[in-house]
Amino acid sequence: MQFKVSVLGHFGEGKLLLNGQTVKTKIVTEELQRQLGNEQVLKIDTHGGWKTLLKAPFQVLKALGKSKNVVIFPAHNGLRVYAPLLAAFRSFYKNRKLHYAVIGGWLPVFLKDKKSLADSLKKFDGIYVETNTMKKALDNMGFKNVCVMPNCKKLTVLSENELVYPEKTPYRLCTFSRVMREKGIEDAVNAVKKVNSELGYTAYSLDIYGQVDDGQVEWFDNLKKQFPDFIRYCGCVDANKSVEILKDYFLLLFPTRFFTEGIPGTIIDAYAAGIPVISAKWESYADVVDEGVTGIGYEFENTKQFEEILLSIAQNPQSVCDLKLNCINKVNDYIPETAIKVMSRKL
Repeated sequence: MQFKVSVLGHFGEGKLLLNGQTVKTKIVTEELQRQLGNEQVLKIDTHGGWKTLLKAPFQVLKALGKSKNVVIFPAHNGLRVYAPLLAAFRSFYKNRKLHYAVIGGWLPVFLKDKKSLADSLKKFDGIYVETNTMKKALDNMGFKNVCVMPNCKKLTVLSENELVYPEKTPYRLCTFSRVMREKGIEDAVNAVKKVNSELGYTAYSLDIYGQVDDGQVEWFDNLKKQFPDFIRYCGCVDANKSVEILKDYFLLLFPTRFFTEGIPGTIIDAYAAGIPVISAKWESYADVVDEGVTGIGYEFENTKQFEEILLSIAQNPQSVCDLKLNCINKVNDYIPETAIKVMSRKL
C-alpha cells in the first residue's frame, strides 16, 4: 500500500509523554491526517532512545518505500541518525521528497560544527523552523530550503466575553512547562517569594504545572520543601484541558534558561486562554511575544529585572488586564490549519 506521507516521529504510543517533541509531532501529524485522510499518512514511532535508533535504517527504508513524502521530527540524537540515512537512501527511490519539521530553536547552533550533517540536511526539500530568527541563522549558513512554520496547537480559544479578570489579591501566576532547572522554575519561585516579602503582603500566588524531568526529581523535591503556602505544585494537565486551566490565571511566567527555545507551546496555550506572559528574552523572544502587547520581557537570566517587573505590575495590575484581548487575537497565528500550510503546499 502506498501513502502520501510517512511520518518518522516521537509518538510514544501508549505512554503519557508531554514533552514538546512528542506534542508537536502528534499535532502536526493529526493535522496532516485531517487534511489528507488517515489512510494517506503512515506513522512510524521513533520513541525508545538508542534501542530504537538501531532500527533506524529499516524504518527509513520503510518510509521511503511506502510514501512519496517523508517527514521527520527528531531531536539532537535522532537527527544525527535519520537525516544522513534519508539523504543517502533516497538515491535508491525516485521522486521522494524529504521534510524536516524542527522542534525548538537549537538547530542553527547545533549544526555549526557538523558540516557533514548540514550537508545532508541541505539535500532535504524543506526544513521547517519555528521562527524568523532561526531561518536567518540557517540562511547565513548556506541553506536554501528553509521555511518558517510556527509551532502550533489545536486549542479552543476563549472569546472576548469569556476572558477572566482578577478581582483581588493574590494575583494568580503559573508556570506551565517541563519542571526542570533549565526552564527557570526556581527563578519563578524565588521571584514570587522575594516580591511578596518586599511588598509585605501576598500579592502573588504561584502554581507550577508540568511533568517533572526524570533526572531532576530530587532537585524538585528539595525545592518543594521550601515552598511557602502561596506556592504549590499542581501536577500535569492533559493537553486538551490547558485553556480551561489557564484562563483563571493572571499571568504565565516563562523564565526559561534555554536561550535557543523556538516557539514554546506553553505560550500558545496562554494566548488561547487570554493570559499575557512575563518571559526571559530568549533568542527568538521577539518572534513570539509582542512586547507590551501580549507580554513583558526581561533580559535573559536577569532575575533582578524579573522581580522588578512583578513589583511594578502589583502596583498597576490594570496594565496586564489591558493585554488580555491582544493575546486571543495573537493565537490565530498558531492554529495547526494555518501553520502547516507552508508544509502541505510542498507535499
